[in-house]
Amino acid sequence: MNLKKKILLSFISIVCIAVLLAACGTAENTTSEKPLTEKPGIQIATLKGPTGMGMVQLIDQQEQGTGAFEYDFELFNSPDALVGKIINGEVDIAAVPTNLALILYNRTEGEVQLAAVNTLGVLYLLENGESIQSLTDLIGKNLSISGKGATPDFITRYLLEYKGLTPERDVMLDYKLEHADLAAALVAGDVESAILPQPHVTTAMARNNQLRIALDINELWEQATGGLRLPMGSIIVQKSYATEHPELVAKFLEEYKQSVDFVNSEHDKAAALIEKHDILPNAVIAKAAIPNSNIVFIDALEARNDLEAYYQVLLEYEPRSIGGSLPDEGFYFNK
Repeated sequence: MNLKKKILLSFISIVCIAVLLAACGTAENTTSEKPLTEKPGIQIATLKGPTGMGMVQLIDQQEQGTGAFEYDFELFNSPDALVGKIINGEVDIAAVPTNLALILYNRTEGEVQLAAVNTLGVLYLLENGESIQSLTDLIGKNLSISGKGATPDFITRYLLEYKGLTPERDVMLDYKLEHADLAAALVAGDVESAILPQPHVTTAMARNNQLRIALDINELWEQATGGLRLPMGSIIVQKSYATEHPELVAKFLEEYKQSVDFVNSEHDKAAALIEKHDILPNAVIAKAAIPNSNIVFIDALEARNDLEAYYQVLLEYEPRSIGGSLPDEGFYFNK
């Protein structure tokens, strides 16, 4: 118990970083916890927003009593409260940003493993106009990004430098606004161009039809990395739980994949459930956001090359963004 407390205390500063780095979460700063079963079951937590959207069919089945197992779900707006629960062993499985997954692995000395990638890149460059067709069109312009020293910042800098551009010289980067405020500034025309995550991209475009997606950061990442994917959201599992209950973890992952397939194929039904379970506040926005939220299920070992390329970039810009070091083989859950 003392060791857990010591580890948890060391996470205070890490949690502050993780909150900034959670590009896949929503902008609210309150925590919403929704246990959907009365009986104890597998303890599962997810962030709201794209990170949790792929889980919505499972959440609804649990509420309806039609799931194969007892799942006890909790939903969070940001990682701060969730991290403590993971460290204390109160959560068996969770959906979190991929960089936070590695932070947890490093800080718990291997007690948390990554089981799957559940979200690819959710970042897009929006502009009010038609002037930006490539990153080189940003020369001499201002580009707004939410959160200096967060993952969108590192990704943007990496892509600019890949194109031979120097941030702060060729392209001025502005970090004054967070996601929701930056989206509002785009809508009002106060900002020329910005890097935003879903669902803020969809929300902004719904409020101003002059806004457009100028560049898909996923496509730019693939070009820069020789075809690798940009893995931004993940499913993690407590190593001890997976060791004791491998069949339950395997069954959950199977059902989770089915839920992802449902979300990607049944947009209307999925959007209604996403609003119902408060993963996003609006079904109309949810339906429009699903196609560009890149909700996936990719087994950890299959995604290993993608993950390691992403982690290498983060390590070069800020080692703390991944907990200080690259993962070893033990990081990847092997069914």
